[in-house]
Amino acid sequence: MGDPASSKIPSEDHPVQRSEVPKRVQKAPKADDVISTVTEDSFISFRKKFHFPNDLVMKVPARTDRACFPPPGYVTVYEFSLRAGLRFPPSTELIDILTLCGVCLSQFSYRAMSIVMGLIVLFRDRGVVLSSECLSRMGRLFSDAQGRVSFRSKWLDIRTRDPSKGWISNFFYVQNDWGLQEKWGKLKELPVPLHIGAEDLLRILKLPDLDALHYEVRYLSRYVDEEYLFKNERMDRLHIELVEAQATIKQQEKAQQVLEAENERLRSVLSEKEAQQLPSAVIEEFKKSYAFKIIIEDHIQEARSHIYDVEVKALEAECAEDGFIRGFMKGVRTVHRKTGAEIEGLTPSQASSDASSDSGGEELESDDSLIIFYKKIHFPNDLVMKVLKRSDRACLPPPGYLTISESSL
Repeated sequence: MGDPASSKIPSEDHPVQRSEVPKRVQKAPKADDVISTVTEDSFISFRKKFHFPNDLVMKVPARTDRACFPPPGYVTVYEFSLRAGLRFPPSTELIDILTLCGVCLSQFSYRAMSIVMGLIVLFRDRGVVLSSECLSRMGRLFSDAQGRVSFRSKWLDIRTRDPSKGWISNFFYVQNDWGLQEKWGKLKELPVPLHIGAEDLLRILKLPDLDALHYEVRYLSRYVDEEYLFKNERMDRLHIELVEAQATIKQQEKAQQVLEAENERLRSVLSEKEAQQLPSAVIEEFKKSYAFKIIIEDHIQEARSHIYDVEVKALEAECAEDGFIRGFMKGVRTVHRKTGAEIEGLTPSQASSDASSDSGGEELESDDSLIIFYKKIHFPNDLVMKVLKRSDRACLPPPGYLTISESSL
């Protein structure tokens, strides 16, 4: 009896167990119901492991914050996205794909993020850029009922696997410096391009055949390793610097064009005003006449300066020397008459000449004053004096003699 009873229990409970399975699926946690488990200590690990730039601004979600609704100016980032190859700043290809699809960064599942990032690095490793058309040709992005985006391909075997199970609570916020969509949106499927086929992909990626392409995408996860991601980050930063430099050059060219146009306008306005005030021929004649007047005045001033500096001063110096000689000779003759002293170099004709003939009508105030002056100075008896000739000059005494003026005595 016990055995039949015991066999009935599982049969009765079996429908109940079936009814509990869908309940568990319905009660699965959603992104807007989960509290983040990321802390400030997690950021230290993230910066070291995933090489965050120093200027990256991060924020720990509060207990009331949810992944679907980040604060204004921030985007939600899951930790599994970093393991799937996401780096900051995000690559330009990823930004373009997110913008075309109309979704935010946190809507990408691990599979979608790892495949997109792997294809971006694969294309860059081949020297080309992944476009949305090439991505659509290789597979299709789709979303589930909650809005989470994944990737599938009908003809390429792309294998990915996320080993993490508690991914839904490992989210945090990053300051949105790249114009990304911040809140969750409805996926806009990328159109499949008809002008791109498998042969075009082989040509773009420089692969020999489809087997080589299948091999690359089958092991696509190796392109999100640290070696390839480091190269990807460097190329992305170089691309950003190139775009910024090109934008700066365009701005400078526009500014130069504006300045040239303004200069041309000012020149035309000036020409019009000159034409209104005076005819051009009159203006030129006026300029010439004024310049000629300035030249004439400069020549006159130079002539005046030359006459004064050269001729007038020379005459003044000559007159001064002649006056000194005449006065000195007259004094010597007077001394000779009064004292009878013999003066070397004085001829009898010079000693007996009339003083008035050499003075030019000018007389000394008193002959006695010269005698008093001679006695007052007390010249020694052996003092040798020499009378200047009319051809001598005070500034050029004979060799072995000095010129003495009355004022120095």
